[in-house]
Amino acid sequence: MPDFSDLTDRKRSTRGELIAARRSRPPATRAAAAAAVQTALRDLVRAARPTTITGYAPMPAEPGGPDLPEALAGALGGEGRLLLPVLLPDLDLDWAEFGGPTSLAENALGPREPVGPRLGRDAVSSAQLLIVPALAVDRAGVRLGRGGGSYDRALARAAPDARIVALLDDGELVDALPAEPHDRRVHAVVTPADGLITLGGGTTGPE
Repeated sequence: MPDFSDLTDRKRSTRGELIAARRSRPPATRAAAAAAVQTALRDLVRAARPTTITGYAPMPAEPGGPDLPEALAGALGGEGRLLLPVLLPDLDLDWAEFGGPTSLAENALGPREPVGPRLGRDAVSSAQLLIVPALAVDRAGVRLGRGGGSYDRALARAAPDARIVALLDDGELVDALPAEPHDRRVHAVVTPADGLITLGGGTTGPE
């Protein structure tokens, strides 16, 4: 059986560096970056016209800004539903529909999540567009998360034709990242400076 211990150590080191860099960014820089990311996402959602998308409520230093769910819901314009993750005790993800900012509450680990009816782990399979967090992504679509495996499991349930888009800060789209067999690759990223970048030889900008 392959030994992934060295790869795991490299991932852990990379995560620490990326999280520290995010936390060091001034609030004004974060706010401007969040506004740019939200603009690109609105264009993407309005062009794709999905009936169901997934998003998330970012933590303070994460790209997209604390009002990311409101931005995504606004882009849908009442013509689709936005599902947000609910962290389960085993670190897998359940899902619930976003019902506005007052429908969110912090979970035991800090991130905000919806308090409405749970839709089940397989609800993610109904989404045509998945907006996901990442610490970094490489040009082949390999995504580096925080290490809990929540999105590795959730993305394995995504529909085969669903589009997966990760949100990054500038400088977090890199040439190569260590990958493991269970890693589900993303199709595109959004960064503040470049907007939507389709990976795997695609083009930049909404399709």
